[in-house]
Amino acid sequence: MSEPSTVTPTRRSRRSRSAGDRPGFLVRALRVVERIGNLLPHPFWLFIILAVVVVVLSAILEALGVGAENPADGEQIAVQSLLTPEGFQRMVTDAVENFVTFPPLGLIITVMLGVAVAEGSGLISAAIRVVVSRVSRRWLTFTVALAGVTGSVASDAIYVILIPLAAAAFKASGRSAVLGAVVAFGSASAGYNASLLITASDPLLAGISTSAAQLIDPDHVVSPVANYFFSAASAVVLALVVTLVTELLLVRMTERMKHEEDATGGAATAVLAAGRDLDDGGRGEAITDEVSLLTYTRREVAALRASLLALAGFLAVYFSLLLLPGSPFQAESGDVLDSPLLTDIAVPIALAFLAVGITYGVAAGTITRPRDIPELMGRSIKELSGVVVLFFAAAQFIAYFSWSNIGMVLAIEGAHLLERLDLPVVVMFAGVVLLVALFNLTITSGSAQYTLMAPVLVPMLMLVGTSPEVTQMLFRIGDSPTNIISPMSPYFALVLGYLQRYYPKAGIGTLVSLTLPVSVALLCAWFLFFVLWWALGIPLGPGVPVR
Repeated sequence: MSEPSTVTPTRRSRRSRSAGDRPGFLVRALRVVERIGNLLPHPFWLFIILAVVVVVLSAILEALGVGAENPADGEQIAVQSLLTPEGFQRMVTDAVENFVTFPPLGLIITVMLGVAVAEGSGLISAAIRVVVSRVSRRWLTFTVALAGVTGSVASDAIYVILIPLAAAAFKASGRSAVLGAVVAFGSASAGYNASLLITASDPLLAGISTSAAQLIDPDHVVSPVANYFFSAASAVVLALVVTLVTELLLVRMTERMKHEEDATGGAATAVLAAGRDLDDGGRGEAITDEVSLLTYTRREVAALRASLLALAGFLAVYFSLLLLPGSPFQAESGDVLDSPLLTDIAVPIALAFLAVGITYGVAAGTITRPRDIPELMGRSIKELSGVVVLFFAAAQFIAYFSWSNIGMVLAIEGAHLLERLDLPVVVMFAGVVLLVALFNLTITSGSAQYTLMAPVLVPMLMLVGTSPEVTQMLFRIGDSPTNIISPMSPYFALVLGYLQRYYPKAGIGTLVSLTLPVSVALLCAWFLFFVLWWALGIPLGPGVPVR
């Protein structure tokens, strides 16, 4: 009798361990998403393939007599074949014009010239280090979350800066370093499309929206600050949501990991305290690991103060030119909202970053010669090379889509379908957000995804009374939150590496279990916040009504 009682539990335990080793349903589902996503070609080739598809499809649809009646003027719009001698000639003769007049191209390059100086001078990195290092433990989670959401101003560099910094700061305060890395990753990635500041994505998305909107209204221009009011308010709301999810759920989930993390807390804590008064004479000597992440010099702090004064001076000049009578930047209509300082705000944005970046660099000693400034600008152009290549293919695809009238016909028929369904506006908005969120699991590049979706979504919703600015904001809400659970994101592997540094047992399942609550909470809370904003009728941005 004793032998069976000994053998049976052993077999059960083996079966139990075997079952426990198998990944859960969510992890298996994400691996399927990863495999599907890996089958997709590079976005450049994706746009080239789609452009070829449009050319072939245009010939088929013209032969079938496909068309639609424009509800604006009753004119019949028919699909035009591009598979003709005239079509091929136009593809060659207009290729350069399609590229250089692609609205996002000039906007993103202009803004990044200023952002590059602010980033290359060390301003953004120093500001984040000083803020995170000085904040009390009580406010640490919210501060990291708000820095992550707003840190999208540094584009993808925010991941490299904030994730290790947050892990070190949490460890120094006696909390889990894994938790700090997850908070930084969740807020920076899932909250990427919200910010207290104007970011490079604002003019980028506005340019794509403008191209799509002009399929319906050739005079419609979407401003880079079209979503600013809502985006800035969203930054605070999303940081609060990340904080609540962290403190109410993730703290308990990471408690067991904390005991197994590398024992580096003592050194980091000591440096955190010493960092407040550290002065190396401005030499900026390198210290490794958590030590270098949590230290800053008095010269850096003084340079930050100088850059704040420069920003205040710039804003004083900007608003004086915008508001004072007799300003050379007043619009002919006399309306402030028509001033080129607002309608073409990409240049003022670039100049603002340039002013604070130069001021910080000179004060901190990172900019010592005039030639350093154009060199930093040139570095940003190098980093944008991939985007520029992508834009060439995207510009051709959008041009073919416009020439063929396929986009217009799809938008009109889609609008008719929405009218027949007679969906409540909020339900329609929710459908758009969910559609974007699902697409984002496999196409994690926001610009590539929006370039694909905007030519249909924007005109279609315009025809049922939804402005391009609202559609753009709905895209932004759906685009960000699922970034942190998509294995196709290049930073998914990055943050997993940081987790394994502190918790060697961490795997994809560990990361997903920690990021999924953040993703779902941000998606739901952000959409509900938009519905409230829309119901109250608060403008999305300067001169941009929400309905």
